[in-house]
Amino acid sequence: MKKIFLIVLVLIANNLLAQKTQKLDSLFQKLSSSKEFNGNVLIAEKGKVIYKNSFGLANETSKEKLNENSIFELASVSKQFTAFAIVILKEKGKLKYDDKIGEILPQLSFYKNITVRNLLNHTSGLPDYMKILDSLLIDDTWDNKTKIANNKDILDAYEKYKPSLLFEPNEKWEYSNTGYAILASIIEKVSGKSYAEFLKTEIFEPLNMNNTFVYTRRLKPQNIKNYAFGYVYSDSLKTNQLPDSIKGLEYVHTLDGIVGDGAVNSTINDLLKWDRSLYTNKLVSKNGIDEIFKNAILNNGTKTGYGFGWKLEDNGLFGKLSYHSGSWPGYRTYIERHIDNDILIVMLQNNDNENIWYPTKQIRQIIYGISPTKYVTLNSNLLNKFSGEYEYKNGTIQKITVKDTSLSVLVYGDEMELKPISQNKFHLIGFSPDVFFEFYQSNNEIILKQTQPELKIDIEAKKK
Repeated sequence: MKKIFLIVLVLIANNLLAQKTQKLDSLFQKLSSSKEFNGNVLIAEKGKVIYKNSFGLANETSKEKLNENSIFELASVSKQFTAFAIVILKEKGKLKYDDKIGEILPQLSFYKNITVRNLLNHTSGLPDYMKILDSLLIDDTWDNKTKIANNKDILDAYEKYKPSLLFEPNEKWEYSNTGYAILASIIEKVSGKSYAEFLKTEIFEPLNMNNTFVYTRRLKPQNIKNYAFGYVYSDSLKTNQLPDSIKGLEYVHTLDGIVGDGAVNSTINDLLKWDRSLYTNKLVSKNGIDEIFKNAILNNGTKTGYGFGWKLEDNGLFGKLSYHSGSWPGYRTYIERHIDNDILIVMLQNNDNENIWYPTKQIRQIIYGISPTKYVTLNSNLLNKFSGEYEYKNGTIQKITVKDTSLSVLVYGDEMELKPISQNKFHLIGFSPDVFFEFYQSNNEIILKQTQPELKIDIEAKKK
């Protein structure tokens, strides 16, 4: 009897898995047919792949199709490898997180209070190197047709011009490509190896990530099998083009030699190996892993939502999440790890246009079996009853108006739609994570209750 019961449970589990796979495939087939997804996707639960597929071309000239071993430029998804290399060096005793960067790179000694940790957490206040180098191009310091910048050029430019900080270290959080480019230089200085060689020997080779490497295609072109060329849609030509040939994107050539904030190339299969390693202590200690996924805290006590190379979220529905996106002309990349539930989502795309996006919300709904929100129609009298100004406890006023068959609200200056899902509950359209507005009456007053289930936020306001 027990044996039959176990067989039934296995059949049910297999059926649920098949349903997930079918729904995921239906989602991506639809996105591909509408040109909203062009690339590779891999989704795994507890290390087991439940969905993997390729959509579109790797090379528009040869018409070579993408396959599961296609190699993509990761763009800013590279940052997690730069951060991990720093953790390795820290555990080897080569540096400390709170070392001043000027002690390691004397060229930057005039930045007296910036630490390695500030670079890792995006709390350094350093200005964007792209703007600094662009100013050199404008005044003809460089010939932008032949010059390709590298990390030394960044250090030299900052040493020469000494650009002011945007804010004092750890006073604010601001995403910084500069910080991660400088981290690559720190890796090279401390290890005595090139950034590419250090990542290869200390991370990629030990994890058998055989199709992952640092690649600067324009500086040092190679003939790479299964390479996914990145394309940008040209409005004037009405077709996909390599970004090198599009006016306004000359910087893809000029900045091609810079590593640390980008330049790692990989595959969906290798990123699964990477994900599995982060549940182990194969390369660094448990303390090292914990440090990577620890929320950075500003001087005023505010959590930044960022660790070492990963964005972090403690999600009310899905548990602890770590994720990162990447964007560079021709590429859109994304990796998301559900740490509590051991789920991995990887999407690598080699088309860059206004239609391309990451269907993370839909994927989560399928994986966790959550039904999409269903909407209803309400009469105008009820909608008018809910319109008006609502005041929160901190004095903030939120104005809600009627628009057609739904309500409208201003969010950060943008008008957004509130679509009804019941007689008194509305869903904020186009905002992530999901936000719901619920209206109810208490002591002859209309109360607005605003909730974000994923972030466990629940606040109320009274109608004036």
